[in-house]
Amino acid sequence: MIIPIASDHAGFEAKEETKEILEEFGHMPVDFGTHSADSVDYPDFAVQVAKKVSSGEYDSGILICGSGQGMCMAANKFPNVRGALVYSTHVARLAREHNNANVLCLPGRELKTDQIREILEAWFKAEFEGGRHERRVNKINAITDK
Repeated sequence: MIIPIASDHAGFEAKEETKEILEEFGHMPVDFGTHSADSVDYPDFAVQVAKKVSSGEYDSGILICGSGQGMCMAANKFPNVRGALVYSTHVARLAREHNNANVLCLPGRELKTDQIREILEAWFKAEFEGGRHERRVNKINAITDK
């Protein structure tokens, strides 16, 4: 699977680690920046991945900043994007199973490499359960359809 990925300066190191893990898992990361630890504005990078997922060009994406919050807030401004701030395997699984999340937002300053690996594994293994959750996700999508 091709996965667009981006970070700000605070998530740069974690992004580089995440790209390596994605490749280990057989995925192909497409890096939309930033390309160093020099200070940048996270919305400039969140928008690049969110647009790609929103348009349907890619099924899912990954965004990383210091806390994960800013990237998640920016991504969720786009139709069809359901960004989830994920900091544990349990949250990764539930975000996919119950919310059909399609943008994984990680707190780069809070996670070690092994935690990122475990979160990614849980994220990719989980599948949307549908059922009662489908109705709720449809209500979320309807917000931006107006």
